[in-house]
Amino acid sequence: MTLNQPAGHLENNESLIDAVIRETQEETAWQFEPREIVGIYRWQVPQGDTYIRYCFSGDLIQHDEHQALDPDIHQALWLSQAEFKARHADIRSPLVADCLTDYLAGQRYPLSLLHN
Repeated sequence: MTLNQPAGHLENNESLIDAVIRETQEETAWQFEPREIVGIYRWQVPQGDTYIRYCFSGDLIQHDEHQALDPDIHQALWLSQAEFKARHADIRSPLVADCLTDYLAGQRYPLSLLHN
């Protein structure tokens, strides 16, 4: 099993904030209210694509236990820091670990950093 955070693409005319809310709902069945940006990350797959990741922190508002997750998502899994470290080899990209490291270090930026 590959571990990742909710992620995806911007839809036409969608703001980054709206995208993170939508992607989190689609992939976890949780309503998410972003409060801060943890960081903006770049990763280039060796001899492949380049990815930009925006990592947000915020509040989980409500869970819809009847909502089906996106077809590529097998389950929404919540791990402790120790459980994550034990499964480090299963992460989709190094950006997942970078986001967690920065979050745990208290790194936060205001959402006002983003402009549409």
